[in-house]
Amino acid sequence: MNARKTLKINEKGHLEIGGADTVELAAQFGTPLYVFDEQHIRDMMRVYKRTIETEYSGNGMVLYASKAFSCMAMYSIAKSEGIGVDVVSGGELYTALKAGFPAQKVYMHGNNKLESELRYALDNKIGTIVVDSFSEADIIEKLAEERGVEQNVLIRINPGVEAHTHAYIQTARTDSKFGFSVSDGMAEKITAHVLGKKHLKLEGYHCHIGSQIFEKQSFVLAADKVMDFIAEVKGKLGFEAEVLNIGGGFGVWYNDEDPQLEVSDYADYLKTLIGAVIEKSSALGVKKPYLLIEPGRSIVGEAGITLYTVGAIKDIPGIRKYVAIDGGMFDNPRYALYQSKYTVLLANRAAEKCTERVSVSGKCCESGDLIAVDVPLPKAERGDIMAVLTTGAYNYSMASNYNRNFVPPAVLVKDGKADLIIKPQTYEDLVRNDIIPERLK
Repeated sequence: MNARKTLKINEKGHLEIGGADTVELAAQFGTPLYVFDEQHIRDMMRVYKRTIETEYSGNGMVLYASKAFSCMAMYSIAKSEGIGVDVVSGGELYTALKAGFPAQKVYMHGNNKLESELRYALDNKIGTIVVDSFSEADIIEKLAEERGVEQNVLIRINPGVEAHTHAYIQTARTDSKFGFSVSDGMAEKITAHVLGKKHLKLEGYHCHIGSQIFEKQSFVLAADKVMDFIAEVKGKLGFEAEVLNIGGGFGVWYNDEDPQLEVSDYADYLKTLIGAVIEKSSALGVKKPYLLIEPGRSIVGEAGITLYTVGAIKDIPGIRKYVAIDGGMFDNPRYALYQSKYTVLLANRAAEKCTERVSVSGKCCESGDLIAVDVPLPKAERGDIMAVLTTGAYNYSMASNYNRNFVPPAVLVKDGKADLIIKPQTYEDLVRNDIIPERLK
């Protein structure tokens, strides 16, 4: 098990999260069930915020990257912690505003924002939009002019740093659907393009070099390259960036192949990054930018687990043993997409020794519907409660109703008390938007 305080094995041999017995949670709310530890979420938000306050004189802000897990409760927590959020769709923006999150602290991303989404953003006086194409700059200019406002924008750039991560989630390469490359001059060209707009206020730049990164030097190198670009643009175009959004990507523990970081370790990551920005700004003679960071996975990833009930067990001698659960790729598609590795245990028998290796399969009509392959477990039996750890990020967010299965509900636990934050779906929810044309009746 990981080193986090959020999980422990109680005197009954059951897994606990946030002081709540997972076996009791499964009995009360059913399975599959997403469970989140509120205190851990708050602790992670606070460590980033505190580090900016102490190491950078408060000249910056933490933005929760809500694509990791978006629901009204998360925006409510972020609001109470005094941080900002980033959103990547009209739906995420709507959810944030519906939760009462202040629009001025919302930053909107996306490589192909719909005009309807941009219109909605401006109508609600969103704080900042991150520009990701020439045409998008033109659309925002048109919409801002129609409303008689000046819209704050950042430009997403690619500094050319490739983090050591899964190829599917590397996003700062020259060959990327995101941003403008510094190396081929496009970042400079989009800067000039935006500076020529009367209703856009260019505040600075955004970059994001990937996800699940543990190497501090990756962030330092990215900061160095972006600061070099800021100095270059100041010399060529006379524009000095006020804001630098360095993105997110801090890694989390999924299994024993990953480092087990404590909350304080993330302060060290950010402290190293801040030090690089301070040193570089001094060396280049440019102002220290207002610094934004966008942690998502590291805030919510290890705060969440998913609970399942074991069903069919199929042992193919000499080949593989499958332990099936009542969930699957519809609530966690990350193994199917990325072959992501997880830590799995039997929540009702968490203290027992593992005696075999199994593959955890879902209930979808799909051969690739697997959650974990070749993981150690005690000998599982039908009715056992299985916990898959570190599922707080990109599980609910990527869930679907494939095979017309339900997207599971979610609960937030604190001091042993659990509250629903996402209600269970019903069969009626699955057919709510279906229509039978008259000619088929």
